[in-house]
Amino acid sequence: MLSLRPFHAAYPVNDIQKSKYFYNHILGCEIGRFTSTWIDFNFFGHQLVFHQFTEASSVELVQDLDSKSVPIPHFGVVLNWKDWDSFIERLRSFNVQFEIEPYTRFANKTCEQKTCFFKDPNGLNLEFKVFKSDSMIFKA
Repeated sequence: MLSLRPFHAAYPVNDIQKSKYFYNHILGCEIGRFTSTWIDFNFFGHQLVFHQFTEASSVELVQDLDSKSVPIPHFGVVLNWKDWDSFIERLRSFNVQFEIEPYTRFANKTCEQKTCFFKDPNGLNLEFKVFKSDSMIFKA
């Protein structure tokens, strides 16, 4: 696998408590530092921060891909192939509603991958995906 440094990302949210529950209990992310107005998480080895704003909003666009309306913007993690099924089952056990159900793209090709989209409780779009071979993550 690639040797990458952790990224840092920060997003505005309407409800910090909903974010705390969702990212900690549902996605399994460890809570880092926090105050009453912001919280950070160990998001699969990356630093993800949410800041409380009374009127947090975002513009959402969609792009047609594989005859699906992919929400833009979105963020997420590329999981390990062996962890994909258990992660999807975890989401289903918490009744997470998928915007795009888990499916396989490019089946039986070297760039085969699985992906899914869902929203967090503040309406942020998440994509989790997995490549059959990590060497294909940045290949065309």
